[in-house]
Order: sequence, then structure tokens, then C-alpha cells
Amino acid sequence: MALIGKTVDPDELGLDPRRLRRIDEHFARYVEAEKLPGFAVLVSRAGEVVHFTTHGSRDIAADLPIEADTVYRIYSMTKPITSVAAMMLYEEGRFDLSDPVSKYLPEFSDLRVFTGGSSVSPVTRPASEPLRLWHLLTHTSGLTYGFMYNHPVDAMYRSAGFEWGVPQGADLAECCSIWARLPLMFEPGSSWNYSHSTDVVGRVIEVLSSQSLDEFFNDRIFSQLGMAETGFYAREDQVDRLAALYLPDATSGRATASERMGQLATKAPRMLGGGGGLVSTIGDYHRFTQMLLNGGELDGVRLLGPRTLDYMTRNHLPGDHDVAYFGHPIGGEAEEGVGFGLGFSVVVNAAAMKVPASEGEFAWGGAASTAFWVDPLEELTVIFMTQLLPSTTYPIRRELRRLVYQSLVD
Repeated sequence: MALIGKTVDPDELGLDPRRLRRIDEHFARYVEAEKLPGFAVLVSRAGEVVHFTTHGSRDIAADLPIEADTVYRIYSMTKPITSVAAMMLYEEGRFDLSDPVSKYLPEFSDLRVFTGGSSVSPVTRPASEPLRLWHLLTHTSGLTYGFMYNHPVDAMYRSAGFEWGVPQGADLAECCSIWARLPLMFEPGSSWNYSHSTDVVGRVIEVLSSQSLDEFFNDRIFSQLGMAETGFYAREDQVDRLAALYLPDATSGRATASERMGQLATKAPRMLGGGGGLVSTIGDYHRFTQMLLNGGELDGVRLLGPRTLDYMTRNHLPGDHDVAYFGHPIGGEAEEGVGFGLGFSVVVNAAAMKVPASEGEFAWGGAASTAFWVDPLEELTVIFMTQLLPSTTYPIRRELRRLVYQSLVD
């Protein structure tokens, strides 16, 4: 188990402990108002944990508290791990970012682009640009998610069985075959849209490595970083520590358990989703963020070269545009002042964000309101864990940024 470790005196690293307590006080009000079941937050600077706290319940009905070893569904916080895995293979010369995806997954050879009509009677044309691995890693592929409800192609994904899940019995290869038959929202590289792109990256990893995605993760990342609590489902020894999953009640807003969706994390999945399938603990994910802060290395184990990681965490959107200008932003995840790299959002203009941040800071979050960011300028990492779907319910991430940065006083 990756433990949190000793918390050092925040004053020694330029943070005011009284101001740090404002984080706890603020989010405790969410819990007392029954908007969140509970939460854990970890702030580290220069590799040292300066603030770690838990509050509330991992299971309200069972009266079980959030603890340091609570297991969470991290959903899209899986994406940075998959992106790191892919770039490890990139460093080995296994692919080029400009390679067509069809070189490894032939089903993506003859893609079509939606140009009009409806989800029932779409009008399409052949794509003029091949779908490339760079497009997948930057979410400029033209793929989408069924839960987005923004476009007729989203509805086509839902009709194909992709809305907070996949068609029953389908594995990752079968899902990729279905996505390849659906039209793209737009020409690859012409816009940004959050999507199943990273799931397709996961399938490319399987093909290139001749390993299943869980085997690759375990062999090349989790065992190397000491992330023994991270995997595609909660093992038997973890189930008692797995937090319940909650949705806001439509009338009262009260966090209400979703047993059906919650139980999915207790069984080994057939579809290994590199875009959102992992469970983890805050201690395990802290190991991952420290590797990122350290330029690809942790405790003598190097996963990536520092220049590769630097390349991944710069803005790759054309013209250095932000997502609000170049694509289809999703509230709380990508907004004004935020671009996108290879698997991470990247701050390009902190003033445009209207919340304190550092240019070059990179981040992402999960559907159940989890979040992390890494700020190389301040040598800062922050992780927030809870279990409330969807992540756009409350402005937790913006509030967390404000509260963390106001505590820096050096």
C-alpha cells in the first residue's frame, strides 16, 4: 500500500497552516449540507506532504468514514496514466505521433465525418485527414462520449450502447471496432472534444506491447511506482475500503447512493478502459503525481525522460489556443485559459481562467468529482478525492485552486 507518509510543517515550505485549514472548512460545509458524502485532500510541495485531511463518509448508510486507504473510482484520472504508458512506448521507438491509428488498428482506415442530418439519418463524407495517434492523445480525434448530449454523434454513441458504460460483453477491441464504424464529429485535428480517444490509445498499447492493458499497467507502471492499490476493479481485500458512489438527488441535491453503478467497480471488467476504468487510493495517486513533478522519475525508477514529459505537458492545440476557443469545453474540466497537451490539460493563460494558477500547470479530473494538478513552478501537487457523479455538479475544482493558492505565502 502506498501510504501518505509523514506530513511536514507547512511553514517550512511556504504555506500558512491556518490558511490551509480553510480548504477543510470549505469542503466540510459541502458534507454538512449533504452535497458530498466525504472527501480527502492532499497538498504536497517539493516532494513533502504539507496538508492531508479526510472528512465525512466513504459510505453514509454504513457509517464508514473516509480514511487514508479508502479506494475511489478515479474515472478519467486514468487518462494521464494511459498517456504516460503510451509515451513510454513512444520513447522506445514503437510509434510516431503522426502515425495513422489504422497502422495499428486497421478498423480505423475508412472513417467518415458527420456533416448534417440527425442521429437517425446522418449525412457523412469520407474523412480527408487520417486519424493519427497525436489526435487521440490531444482529444482532437473527432470521437466523442455518449453522455455529452451536445451533438447528434453523441446520440449515435448512446444508441450503440455507450452511455456511462459499454455494450454488454464487449471488450476493448470490440469497442474500438464499433467506434470506428460511427462517424466522427469533425475532421481530425480541426477541433477539440472530450471523448473515448484515450480508450483507443489503450488498445494501441495492447497491440504494440502484446499485453493486455492491465498487464502493461501492472508491469510497467504500478509495480515500478509502488501503486499496489491501483487497478481496474476493487479486489476482494479492497472492497470493504471502496467508497460508495453518489449522485445528487434531482429534487433536494442531497448526495444519494447509486448502488447499480457503484457495484461495477467490484468485478473484473471485460472492457479495460484506458479512458476511465481504474480505482485507486489517494496515496497511490500521490506516487503518480510525484513521478510527474520529478520529470518522470520517482525513488530511482524512471518511467519517462524529463524532456518527453515536458513535451507532453505543453499546449498542443493549434495556434496555442485554449479549449474554449478551439473546441467543445466541458464545465469544470476545460475552460478559458486552458489548453491541452498529450493526456493533460495545460494552463496557458492563468488570467483568462479567472482563478489563481501558474502557466504550465497540468491537470485532469474524474467523473466522480476527483481532481489533481501538478504545478512545476511552485513544486506543488494537489489531489482531491470524493465520489459524486457528475463532476460538473459543483465548482469544486475552481474552489480548490483558490483555496490552495491562497495558502501559499512565501
